[in-house]
Parts: sequence; C-alpha cells; structure tokens
Amino acid sequence: MGVLDRFERGVERAVSGVFARAFRSEVQPVEVASALRRELDDRAAVLSRGRTLVPNSFIVELGPTDHDKIASWQDTLADELVAAVTQHAEKQRYSFVGPVRVDFHEADDLETGVFRVLSSTVKGRTAPATPRTSGAGRPRLDVDGRGHVLTEAVTVIGRGSDADVVLDDPGVSRRHAEVRVGAQGARLSDLSSTNGTFVDGERVSSVDLFDGATITVGRTELVFRSARRDEGWT
Repeated sequence: MGVLDRFERGVERAVSGVFARAFRSEVQPVEVASALRRELDDRAAVLSRGRTLVPNSFIVELGPTDHDKIASWQDTLADELVAAVTQHAEKQRYSFVGPVRVDFHEADDLETGVFRVLSSTVKGRTAPATPRTSGAGRPRLDVDGRGHVLTEAVTVIGRGSDADVVLDDPGVSRRHAEVRVGAQGARLSDLSSTNGTFVDGERVSSVDLFDGATITVGRTELVFRSARRDEGWT
C-alpha cells in the first residue's frame, strides 16, 4: 500500500462528515496531499551519499472561500498532512533539518478550488527521525512511536508551543525539562516542573542519560536513544 493511499485514508478519517461536505467543489484535502508529496520529491537535494535533504516547512495558500471552509478544521488537517509528509520522507529515505510544519494562509489572488504550496527548509532543535536521520550521529527521543532527532545543544520538552518537543499532556508543564547534548553525552534537567521528571522510575533534578533510558513527564514516556557508537557526538 502506497504512502498516498494511507495518507488519503488518514485525511478522509480526519475530515469526514461536515468537513467533507464542505469541500464539494472546492479544494480537496487529497489534492493538497498529492501536492505536498510532489513538493518533497521535486525539491529533494542530495547533500552527500545516503543523505537527501527535503523541505520541512510548508504554507498552503487558499482562496478566501476555501480558507473559510477549513477555518474550524485546519489544525486537524495540518496534523494529518504533517504525518503524511513524514511517512513519505521515511519511505523515500529523505532527511529533515527541523520539525515538519504545515500552515494555511489566505490568498486573495486565488480562485475557489485553486491552491498554492510554498515550501522552505527551516532548521530546528528537533527533526523527525527517518532512516537517514535516526542514525546520523545525533541522539533522539522516541515518543509514542515517533522519533525526534536532537539537532541542537539544548532541547526543551514541554506542553507550551515554544517547547522543542511539544507534548499534549495536562500533567506536563509548559517548559518541563531539557536535554543538553555535549561532547561527553547528554544530560537531562528538570526545569522546576510542577509534577517532576522521572528517569527509569526515579525522580531526578539532573542526570546523565544513557541509551534506552525512559523519561517520564506527566503521563508521557520518552525513550532516549544515544548516537551510534561509531559516529560519536557532533
């Protein structure tokens, strides 16, 4: 089964009912899906053997009518699009340099049923783990089956939108904990969170992390994966 097939079914699940009825003759979500997939393929840049970089930030421009139609559902649709872009990148073994993001903007020059995709490469503190990034000499955090490669020296975990790894968990503080990566490894520190930070069941204020360590914040578990031993820290 192709990525687009899974993507379309995912989008259809997310936008069934009233959302689907709203799109009778306007922009179809599956059309946006196809456009984002093509954008990845068309803008893929080979940096070195085994590493192909693709955009991670996307703006979907819609005409006023279409933009109004998705106003109440754009967050749900954006989440599905982000998941689909990540899945396609995994299949094609593409690499990202930052988190994948999809936003919707209104464009007065576009008619109903017409949309435009703008993409860019925006470096961030984390990036989705794909076959070409998960072992590229950087540690990662695995959360609910998704890997977040730690691309910078400091990565903040929390519920707030300004966190680098955002967790939808009411038991997590807005800026709950941070992971610092250096030449000697990685260290986790609690940021005066309300409910505390735990590693392998023990409450900690600051502790060195080792491969396979389970970090618990609120009701969420994150598994730390160190860099490959033969590549070291970068």
